[in-house]
Amino acid sequence: MPENRLISLDWAMKRLLRSKSNFEILEGFLTELIYKEENDKIEEEESKKYLKIEEILESEANQEKENDKFNRVDIKLKNSDGEIVIVEIQFSSQYDYFQRMLYGVSKTVTEHLKLGSDYGNIVKVISVNIIYFDLGVGDDYLYHGKTLFKGINRDDTLKLSTRSQNRFGKTKVSELYPEYFVIKVNKFNDIAKNSLDEWIYFLKNEEIKSNFSAKGLDKAKETLDIMQLKGKDRLRYERYIERRRDERSYAITKEIEIEEAIEKGIKQGEKEGQKKEKILIAKNLLMQGLDANIIINATGLSIEEIEKLKKE
Repeated sequence: MPENRLISLDWAMKRLLRSKSNFEILEGFLTELIYKEENDKIEEEESKKYLKIEEILESEANQEKENDKFNRVDIKLKNSDGEIVIVEIQFSSQYDYFQRMLYGVSKTVTEHLKLGSDYGNIVKVISVNIIYFDLGVGDDYLYHGKTLFKGINRDDTLKLSTRSQNRFGKTKVSELYPEYFVIKVNKFNDIAKNSLDEWIYFLKNEEIKSNFSAKGLDKAKETLDIMQLKGKDRLRYERYIERRRDERSYAITKEIEIEEAIEKGIKQGEKEGQKKEKILIAKNLLMQGLDANIIINATGLSIEEIEKLKKE
């Protein structure tokens, strides 16, 4: 294991980033991700938004198990605005992952609405999904999903009334609904064009370049140094990386086997189709009274197959 490599974010979320002293790392990443578009429009640095973690919330998936084969890692936190952010890292391909994202958000919404509370107290949930497989069809490596209500006839966007804006402290309808971020790590081309790309580079390569300046990366570089892991923790981490590598290999092997089976099936189907076509031609030529040798040369069928067709 190279000495300049850093601890992967998924392992760090289970063991290191739950400490308040390390909140700065996740705060930096989430600020760059969630507020990037908004902050890019603001010139004054002091006016830009910064995500502050109020507390880490527990969930069943937070618990680490040495023999965990599902490769599911998530951390659930509440920010200083009272919003809940779910960060999930997924290595293994899952055909219904879109629905899983929806389930995770829906479950969080219902869990945090107290019995008898008004709908106006529903918490805003932000779902951050860091995935290492090809989800859906798309060429980008970063996607953002939110809810908009568009007019069917006038193509306008439904807005909040002034009273609703004052009541909920939001200016847009979409700000009341869950938001989704999907980072397709393997689609990233390793060229960091901005501060958010620097984080994605780290997610893919577990390495932070010396010229990177994104929020939280300095702290990550210091805290996630593999060389700081001692004794059992170092061995545990190395075993974890080996398991993750094996699972990726198994997944790739399975995909290759499926592709080969499909290709074999197609070729077999084509071969059977060609054979049927040759038999049909041979039958027509026999009906015209042509010599068997001529039919054999024309179709490639054997003399036995021609004789069999004569008897049918």
